[in-house]
Amino acid sequence: MRHFHSDHHHCRMARGEHEDGLSGGRGHRGARGGVGGRVFGHGGLRFVLLRLIADKPSHGYELIKAIEDRLGGSYAPSPGVVYPTLTLLEEMGYLSVETADGSGRKSYSITDSGREFLEANREMADAMMARMGGGVDGAGPRGGRPPQVTRAIENLKMAMRMRLTGAPLTEQQAHEFAAVLDAAAQQIEKI
Repeated sequence: MRHFHSDHHHCRMARGEHEDGLSGGRGHRGARGGVGGRVFGHGGLRFVLLRLIADKPSHGYELIKAIEDRLGGSYAPSPGVVYPTLTLLEEMGYLSVETADGSGRKSYSITDSGREFLEANREMADAMMARMGGGVDGAGPRGGRPPQVTRAIENLKMAMRMRLTGAPLTEQQAHEFAAVLDAAAQQIEKI
């Protein structure tokens, strides 16, 4: 096992996360097994995110979409995997973050330290990008569920969690929240 900036590494490992930022529990979304094997090896997701951001500063959602597109739609990492990995890279000094005016969306840019890290690990970064260029065999994560649908479900779950962990909902907001979910369910039933 490689050792990284140990405090972050050991905290993440204690939470059951692998070195590549993927958790081993529910919602693993095809990161290993069932979709032609593991998508990213040890530390692979970090290299992919850094390389993508080095090419173009991006928001988390743009990075998720870029990975999905490069894998031909066969895999899309969940926000619950990508955002903690971006935070780790920021804490390691490899990324800087700028919050967009009013929207609260974070845009990630690579730092000089991040570029040095990528250069020092060029072989691994190139291998991860090449692996993505080839796509992944198989029907898709979770027994053939289309990756666009899986990504959308994960985005909805993340948005709900973020809103529900904030300030408590007023009675009116609770009705509006439920109405949005009910309307979405009705629309899905019509498809």
